[in-house]
Amino acid sequence: MDDPYPQHRPNAGVVMFNADGLVWLGRRADVNGPHIWQFPQGGMDKGEDAETAALREAYEETGARSEQLELLGEIDHWITYDFPSDIPERADQKGKNWKGQKQRWFAFRYTGQDSDFDLTAVPPQEFSEWRWETLANVPPLIIDWKRHVYEEVVESFSAFAR
Repeated sequence: MDDPYPQHRPNAGVVMFNADGLVWLGRRADVNGPHIWQFPQGGMDKGEDAETAALREAYEETGARSEQLELLGEIDHWITYDFPSDIPERADQKGKNWKGQKQRWFAFRYTGQDSDFDLTAVPPQEFSEWRWETLANVPPLIIDWKRHVYEEVVESFSAFAR
């Protein structure tokens, strides 16, 4: 099947729910100002399937190990966003000419302890702090050009928040 988004970088996103139905939310370490919170997410390596990428990203960005994550559900299609023209190209994407990102999202139940999270598990550190949040409260915390993605994620995973 042809890729409908060949100019978008493949990416996996992670929504971790605790036993109370709250979601893990991280404050980006590399930016300041409003709308600096997000879920763990990151690029898929060549030949890597989306769920494997999601588990890898969860570990790299939060320290959550795969044995602490139970799959609840996934969004089985790409959700895309374009990078704004005024956003500088990141060092890890130089020369790739990505128009934006195409994301596959996964919901997991986190079964570990809060003390197991390690934001420095794999450098460079993505998040400076984290908190548990109500899923429905997340979209307004997200930068505007990614917000529609989070609105779809919230709608798709709301049953896990109950």
